[in-house]
Amino acid sequence: MATSKTLKVVDGLRPDIGLQTKQRTQMAEQLAAFLATTYTLYLKTLYYHWNVTGPSFHSLHKMFEEQYENLHEAGDAIAERIRALGHMTPGTTREFLELSAISEDESLPRDPRQMVKNLLKDNESASLAARIVLKNAQEVEDEVTADMLIERMAYHDEVAWMLRATIE
Repeated sequence: MATSKTLKVVDGLRPDIGLQTKQRTQMAEQLAAFLATTYTLYLKTLYYHWNVTGPSFHSLHKMFEEQYENLHEAGDAIAERIRALGHMTPGTTREFLELSAISEDESLPRDPRQMVKNLLKDNESASLAARIVLKNAQEVEDEVTADMLIERMAYHDEVAWMLRATIE
C-alpha cells in the first residue's frame, strides 16, 4: 500500500491521545491506504449492484447492497479515525486509486459469477490489507485502530466466505 503525501498535513490540533506524533502519522498514512481500499471496494460493489442481471439478480442485488452499505459506514469510521489522529483524509478518486490495494475493473463484467469472483478476490485483499495495518497498530499500541481493524477483517473474511459459497 502506498502512502499519501497529503497526510503530512496535520490539522494543527496536535491530539494528546497517548501516541507520539510519528506514530500518529504512521497510523494515519496506513489508514488512508485502507480507506482508499475500502472506498474502491465500495464503488465496485455499488457498480455491480446497479448492473447485475440474470437468474440470480435478486439475491446478488440484495447481497451487493448489504455489502456496499457496510463499506460506506466503515469508510466513514476509518476517515474519522484518521482525523482523530490529527491528519486530513484523502478523498479524491485519484488519491483512492493511487493508495488502494485493489483496482477498478477495466470494464463491467457481464457474467454475475465474474462479479462475485472479483468481489471475493477484493474482499480477501481488503482483509489482508487490514491485517498489515493491524500489526502496525499493535506495535505502536494504538488499540482503537487495532479494534477497528479486527472488526474490518472479520467482516471481509465473512463476506469472502459468503461470496465463495455463492459460486461453488
